Amino acid sequence: MSEQVNVLILAGQREGISDPLLAGTGVEWKALLPIHGKPMVDYVLAALDGSNGVARPYWVSGLDKGLINENLNQSPSAGGPASSVVVAAQAGLPYPFMVTTCDHPLLTPDMVDLFLAESQASGADFTLGLATKNIIQPAYPHVKRTYLKFKDQHVSGCNLFYVRNEKGLEAIKFWRAAQHDRKRPIKLARRLGMGMLFKYISGGLTLKSAFEHASKSLKVNAKPIILPFAEAAIDVDKPSDLALVNEILDARQ
Repeated sequence: MSEQVNVLILAGQREGISDPLLAGTGVEWKALLPIHGKPMVDYVLAALDGSNGVARPYWVSGLDKGLINENLNQSPSAGGPASSVVVAAQAGLPYPFMVTTCDHPLLTPDMVDLFLAESQASGADFTLGLATKNIIQPAYPHVKRTYLKFKDQHVSGCNLFYVRNEKGLEAIKFWRAAQHDRKRPIKLARRLGMGMLFKYISGGLTLKSAFEHASKSLKVNAKPIILPFAEAAIDVDKPSDLALVNEILDARQ
């Protein structure tokens, strides 16, 4: 790996929205939801601690670092995850940096290292971690996932993003504009042009051509990074996710 990468952990939650995960727990912040006796965000920190590719200390936004670890760098936060990444970069988060989330307790050092090594080797300004359906489905056939359905493969996001430079931040700014459509792929495709929309609807759009089109539209070199880990695509958004994570962690132990 050519250089160590800074890390921003997104640990905020939307104001005024009741999270069913926290109901009856007495816990105010999702990042602090206990799993096997320790806060969910601690699993993310442990994965980063075990990685050779990340710089210390990490940065956190959306939650006071004192509630997690005083040794972290505090980053400003904004009204959503993409906005928080943008304001963190503007406030001095050094490039290159990786973004992940507090609700990714199945993250491992191997996932982090592979994602960063592939991202750096790609030469891209921006990369996005993805896992394919043919990896996720056999491992967890009962898990419902939202897939982006391309001609050559169906993929799901892994909450891992790499931003090499200011050009790469343009992809995050697009995400900021489009984040409400992240689970509505047709609306997402429409934002990048009608030609891309028609190709997506007709099933003629490959993953590579989608990223090439997006790169051209956004004037940024963006590439997907396919990860061979089904667990990389499992975060904790709802109680069924939490139950699955507990099962997987039980099996690991």
